[in-house]
Amino acid sequence: MDTEKFKMGWLIVAFDLPVTEREQRKRATDFLLDDGFQMIQFSVYARACVSFARQETHLSRVKQNLPEEGSVRAIFVTRAQWERSFVIQGSPASKVEAGDLPEQIQLW
Repeated sequence: MDTEKFKMGWLIVAFDLPVTEREQRKRATDFLLDDGFQMIQFSVYARACVSFARQETHLSRVKQNLPEEGSVRAIFVTRAQWERSFVIQGSPASKVEAGDLPEQIQLW
């Protein structure tokens, strides 16, 4: 069994935030993009996390930047779970690869 697939994964956040005005939409997504999240779908963003500590760091940043009237659901999925996900697009429907974790750069 490839245990590396269970150590790393993706922090996924889905949110309901006030976005009736252009400035609200910009604020709703900027803090996620600035923290390295990628848009998966409207109001659903994901960020690769190499450890539980990283997950906690980014989750804490989401909490700090959440507007008072906002609601966020966060879930962590392992690399193995992510790789088994399905992305279905278009008509007729076609399956697209879910993608892999980004390459990590190690500095020492």
